[in-house]
Amino acid sequence: MDQNKLAAGDRFPELHVTTFEGDSVRLGQPRPGTGTNWQMVVVYRGRHCPLCTKYLNQLEGFREELLAIGVDILAVSADSQAQLADHKTRLEVGFPLAYGLTQAQMDALGVYVSLPRSEQETDHNFAEPGLFVVNEEGNLHVVDLSNNPFVRPELQALVNGLRWIRDPDNHYPIRGTRKDEHSELQYR
Repeated sequence: MDQNKLAAGDRFPELHVTTFEGDSVRLGQPRPGTGTNWQMVVVYRGRHCPLCTKYLNQLEGFREELLAIGVDILAVSADSQAQLADHKTRLEVGFPLAYGLTQAQMDALGVYVSLPRSEQETDHNFAEPGLFVVNEEGNLHVVDLSNNPFVRPELQALVNGLRWIRDPDNHYPIRGTRKDEHSELQYR
């Protein structure tokens, strides 16, 4: 199956999800009152994935650093609200968690999608890990997609990189945007 992947520099799609608390939020749009103008959207597999639980709990340790450099966090899965409620018993995070990511939304994000191996795993198709950092213009500044739970950005390196990118003295552009194989070399 040919799957459409979001590319660096693309406009992030307008997708709305529901947080555990019942608020409708737009992915890629920082929450009001956070003092941020970028958002990191973390797509995770769901409550059935112990590696997701570990990664989200580790991400919490970087929440304050990310907020300090203007990056909000939101994590989302295709789980139901009841599944998220169960998962929250194993999570210690202060950033919002959303649920109900649909197949159409997973397709729009270009994440890899898996079928459950059994009813014990989960009762729906689910997204494999994806991490999207959306800038103040609504464009995809950083993208990382994986087809399994074992490969994800190392969080300290990610935060250090975002700090570098966000420093206005570095003038660091969105990388990986070359689309035309006949483009001339241009130094930026």
